[in-house]
Amino acid sequence: MSDEEKNSRETEEQPVNKDMDIDIETGEEKSDESKEKIEELEAKLKDSDDKYLRLYAEYDNYRKRTAKEKIESYGDATSKCVADILPVLDSFERAIEAECADEAFKNGMQMIYNQFKEALKKIGVTEMEALGNEFDPNLHNAIKQVEDENFGENTVCEIFQKGYMLNDRVIRHAVVAVAN
Repeated sequence: MSDEEKNSRETEEQPVNKDMDIDIETGEEKSDESKEKIEELEAKLKDSDDKYLRLYAEYDNYRKRTAKEKIESYGDATSKCVADILPVLDSFERAIEAECADEAFKNGMQMIYNQFKEALKKIGVTEMEALGNEFDPNLHNAIKQVEDENFGENTVCEIFQKGYMLNDRVIRHAVVAVAN
């Protein structure tokens, strides 16, 4: 067989596909559609990631805020409770200062008073030191001004009612007289 015959047989055996150009174009269209689909999916993934991060941040802020509110509400409840108990402490102090013929009774009252003060100290309640200190309107409530040479100007010279703090929070302002 000659070369011409071989070439003609090969061309006869292989059908000529005139639609081949169309398939190539369709493949390119499919490729473009795939790229668009990939871009669309990537955009959705990015959007989902963004939503997830925002939701996570929102939850983290919520958790921190509720923890802070819990601590504040505990402090507020403790302050209110202690503020309600302070008049009882004042009454104890007046009872101890009063004259009493029964020394055993007076000692018993003193022991109960000390125990009461220790219980308050355990939860963080402290008495304000006011006498001789400079007047501070954040800590003291002045009800009287006194001309007293023994104390400097704007100095607390007399305490009418003790002030108390719970940790760093004022529960009750000290009621005082201030020297001019």
